[in-house]
Amino acid sequence: MPYEALPPDPFAGDPSSDPSRMLDALHDVTAPEDLPLDEEEREEVVADLGDLAVFQALLAPRGIRGVVVDCDDCEEQHFHDWDLLRASLQQLLEEGHMRPHEPPFDPDPAAYVTWEYCRGFADATLAEQ
Repeated sequence: MPYEALPPDPFAGDPSSDPSRMLDALHDVTAPEDLPLDEEEREEVVADLGDLAVFQALLAPRGIRGVVVDCDDCEEQHFHDWDLLRASLQQLLEEGHMRPHEPPFDPDPAAYVTWEYCRGFADATLAEQ
């Protein structure tokens, strides 16, 4: 799924005269998240995209809408629908970073599981076959 499927960038169209743009001049060091992915990181993202397809195929029919992630920065849970997560990973693969996105509105926590749960469910399901 192309990243155009993501909601529009909330910062697109900022006027070039925006004074906050001058703050960029204060930072001459490239942030780690702005660096391109190395080969190992690319392989990990490709593997995650493959895993995500399997997880969605197995769990979406059971009513699971996506993945929940515990954020260390804000100490809150972030809910990612399957399509949004796929688009974000694809963008990471193509551009080396993910742009901001809007979280789902009022998500039902029972409809999201952790990545580890997805992996365990997939391993158990595929082992039965």
